[in-house]
Amino acid sequence: MSNKTSNLLLISAIILIVVLTLYYYPNAEFAGADGLAEDYITQSQPNYKPWFSNIWEPPSGEIESLLFSLQAAIGTGVVAYVIGYYKGKKKALK
Repeated sequence: MSNKTSNLLLISAIILIVVLTLYYYPNAEFAGADGLAEDYITQSQPNYKPWFSNIWEPPSGEIESLLFSLQAAIGTGVVAYVIGYYKGKKKALK
């Protein structure tokens, strides 16, 4: 199987997963794990007092999303660099 065929199969699979997800869950609300965990703790233990608070609270949800996206992009860049580095190193040794 050629690389082009493999890439087309992967892209098709990704598109299929996205389309099926949107079809089966058209009005789904995607919530973060932190919010869901907080809701669960509040329901199961109403007297619970957090032992730690945030050092800094972002001024808005958009800023929080921006910082999360930036963190994800930096992490992806590091992982991609390491993979590319070792792939190039392996290719240079051949």
